[in-house]
Amino acid sequence: MTARAKGSGRLPAVTLEARNGKAEALPFEVQQRTISQQEFLKFQDLIYRTSGIWLSEVKTALLVGRLSKRLRHYGLKSFGQYFHVVSENPDEFTLMLDAISTNETRFFREPGQFDFLEQRVLPQWIADAESGARARKVRVWSAGCSSGQEPYSLAMTLLHHLPPSAGWEVEIVATDLSTQILEAAKSATWDFAKSAEIPDHYLKAFMLRGFGDQKGKMKAGNEIRSLIRFSRLNLNEANYPVAGKFDLIFCRNVLIYFDLETRTQVVQRLVKFLSPEGFLFVGHAESLHTMSGLLRRVIPTVYTQIPKAEAAG
Repeated sequence: MTARAKGSGRLPAVTLEARNGKAEALPFEVQQRTISQQEFLKFQDLIYRTSGIWLSEVKTALLVGRLSKRLRHYGLKSFGQYFHVVSENPDEFTLMLDAISTNETRFFREPGQFDFLEQRVLPQWIADAESGARARKVRVWSAGCSSGQEPYSLAMTLLHHLPPSAGWEVEIVATDLSTQILEAAKSATWDFAKSAEIPDHYLKAFMLRGFGDQKGKMKAGNEIRSLIRFSRLNLNEANYPVAGKFDLIFCRNVLIYFDLETRTQVVQRLVKFLSPEGFLFVGHAESLHTMSGLLRRVIPTVYTQIPKAEAAG
């Protein structure tokens, strides 16, 4: 998926999903299915209107590859037939969005942002709390949490630096468009190979290693699981079912799937939930230079609000 880019070229019928520049052989029954230009445009429009995700024509193969399983599930012979099912069945529409969503993440992704958090933000919060300038409560929103590595990385970081024993209360809200990926995030279980992404002191303090039938797995300990509340949220909707202000909002590698108009609207909505001195974190491929009247860059990919009085002046 890419940011919205209109094209007028003729759309070829595609049956293979390209990976690493090579066509991937698919089962015989999948190879027989093709998608017409008209069918693709219907899905393109529906997905964009409802989720804000823009599938350019170069993503035709991706759409075919990811939705073919749903056609097999219903025994359908065409994408036109499946489009009718999606249009009439809200549950299947949700499953379609699950299928096309890209959920790539890892623990402590973009470590420079975690360094900024640990070296600049948290020491200031601790000093402010000790002087009585702020409450010992932190609220965080992981918007586009995928399979959970981001909110659990934040939970480990915050719990280490802001422990309950010092009077701190941490709340993390984690949301995603995909219901399936949210279930995976709630399970808090991953292949143990992913432990290499976690600093040793956090790994030892907060992660449990599986044994028996869970050998080769690891699971987040209850101490960090208890901090996180998961729920489904579509960032393209006009109203977000969340309440209150957040000290940190992480919305990383999500905005790249929106066109400029949708991206601007999403950021404007997110900022409404950002505390006056809070921080918005985005991905390295995402620039908010068009939001210069609303946000000020602190370091690359980290922003804070411009005070209303200053913005008005």
